[in-house]
Amino acid sequence: MIWTAAAVTAVVFMTQTASAQEQKPAPTPPPPTTAQQPAQQPAQQPEDLPPPTQTITVRVNEVDLVFTVVDRKGHFVTGLQQQNFGLLDDGRPPIKVRQFAQQTNLPLRVGIMLDTSSSIRQRFQFEQEAATDFLLQVMHPADRAFVEGFDVQTDVAQDFTNRVDQLDTGIRRLRPGGGTALFDSIYKTCRDEMLTLKQDFAVRKAIVLVSDGDDDYSRSLESDAIKMCQRAETIVYTISTNVGPSKDKGDDVLKDIADATGGQAFYPVKIEDVAIGFHNIEEELRSQYLLVYTPADFKQDGSFRTIYLQSLDPRYSVRTKKGYFAPKAEQ
Repeated sequence: MIWTAAAVTAVVFMTQTASAQEQKPAPTPPPPTTAQQPAQQPAQQPEDLPPPTQTITVRVNEVDLVFTVVDRKGHFVTGLQQQNFGLLDDGRPPIKVRQFAQQTNLPLRVGIMLDTSSSIRQRFQFEQEAATDFLLQVMHPADRAFVEGFDVQTDVAQDFTNRVDQLDTGIRRLRPGGGTALFDSIYKTCRDEMLTLKQDFAVRKAIVLVSDGDDDYSRSLESDAIKMCQRAETIVYTISTNVGPSKDKGDDVLKDIADATGGQAFYPVKIEDVAIGFHNIEEELRSQYLLVYTPADFKQDGSFRTIYLQSLDPRYSVRTKKGYFAPKAEQ
């Protein structure tokens, strides 16, 4: 798709116009006269209070889009505003942008997936130490994380918790050995841990995958794993354990998965640099934006809807997911 500057500007203008039209303040009613003032009622005692009201959840067709902006040197760019971006959802500008904010403290739901197959046996200790250091740095009181190892099967060593000591114990409990079912593991983890995660408030879901990217056992395809990540609205960051001057097939796999979900792939030069990859991910998770909008011509048909988000400043590039799956209408 080729955009002209005029087309991009039109997208932003349409978005702002729709937003402005729907934000007109309601007129303030005149204050009641003295004759209209109701008599003051005595304070209610606890036994006189009405029963608690029921909370009714209404389904709204909104998209929560988390994205990162970097300059040409890869440095994070913060402080931008809604008018600095052009957005298309399934080829059309949104009906309304409901929220735009820099989300440095949005609660995290993070999964640490460590490759425990035989191929990384000699590098496994560095993975464990770097993962623990990452959790010590990234975890805030409202955050939750889980730890999982995978070879031909997945092993959730510690389910969602805010306790770093428990997460560290789970990491230390993992042992390498066996083949590699990478795609099956990603598919199963997003399906069972992320897709089923229910929250009453906005959270940022992410997986940090440490692996060489090789797969010799999966029944699922790479595309199946990516689609499940997209259904679960989960960003995947990958850290390659293929240290060395050249990349191999596994590195391409890790990049494909990260790019499709709005994450990033990191390639340490030596195994000790795995910790740098974790540090870069921690920094990015606290340097992102949140855009909440209502898409145009939205249908609850389970189809995949593409997202095109662009900075109007050519010095900056945007990293976000390539799209999402619309929910299916309830039968």
